[in-house]
Amino acid sequence: MRFSFIAKNADMLPIERLCRIMNVSPRGYRAFRRRPLSLSQRKDMVVLAHIREQFRLSLGSYGRPRMT
Repeated sequence: MRFSFIAKNADMLPIERLCRIMNVSPRGYRAFRRRPLSLSQRKDMVVLAHIREQFRLSLGSYGRPRMT
C-alpha cells in the first residue's frame, strides 16, 4: 500500500522524498516496481477488464441486473 501510494504520487515529488515520508527505503520501492504481478493479481485484472467492458456496453449503467 505504501509503495502504491509512492507510485501514484511520483509525479508530484521525488521518489526519495516520498520514500522518506512513507518510511520505506528507495531500494525497497525499486524492488517493488520490478516485481512481477502475482497470479491472483493477473486474474483480478482480467476480471476487472471484463467488468469495465460490460459497464461500457451497458452505456454506463451499474449493478448486476443491468449488466447481465
